[in-house]
Amino acid sequence: MSEIAGANGIENNYTKRPLSELAADNALVWLIEVGLLRREVDGQGITDSFRLTPLGRQMVESSSYEAWKTPTFGDRLKNVFIRIFRLPF
Repeated sequence: MSEIAGANGIENNYTKRPLSELAADNALVWLIEVGLLRREVDGQGITDSFRLTPLGRQMVESSSYEAWKTPTFGDRLKNVFIRIFRLPF
């Protein structure tokens, strides 16, 4: 988490602005909930590492050759409500 949070996140190209550890953890949990990331597990139990899921790999591959549309205000508003209330959509 220390590599993602704070100024280290910017230096390591994880974030565009500094995030607190709580905000970084919430963002990672959100990506896990929507199915883009999963926690990496070793023989001892859960580690601090994350892996892309197959869906996450598809998203990365599609973004490399196709530009994503800029979200509209309505898209952003819907995202805020879904994230705040954790609604299935």
